[in-house]
Amino acid sequence: MNDSTRARIDGLVKDNQVLLFMKGNRQRPQCGFSARVVQILDTLLPEYRTVDVLADPEIRDGIKAYSSWPTIPQLYVAGEFQGGCDIITEMYQSGELQQKLRTLG
Repeated sequence: MNDSTRARIDGLVKDNQVLLFMKGNRQRPQCGFSARVVQILDTLLPEYRTVDVLADPEIRDGIKAYSSWPTIPQLYVAGEFQGGCDIITEMYQSGELQQKLRTLG
């Protein structure tokens, strides 16, 4: 990943309290895993930012290097990488995700 891609990802992560890198967008997810995370977030938050990795190959490849996580979607809360679909689903089912989101100011 080049420095400009890293800087773009850094800026997105720092500027958004809840940020989901996904395939497609909130209104039209382009894979089942992204759709599942959107479904979870939609039950918890009125607003959050999504980034469509299919629209930007540099971000698509760069986010995997940035997080050291090989798959999409990827959720960031308050600048911290949370995980992909399976982890977010587990966090939601245990109540951990709801607790983490409540602490956002």
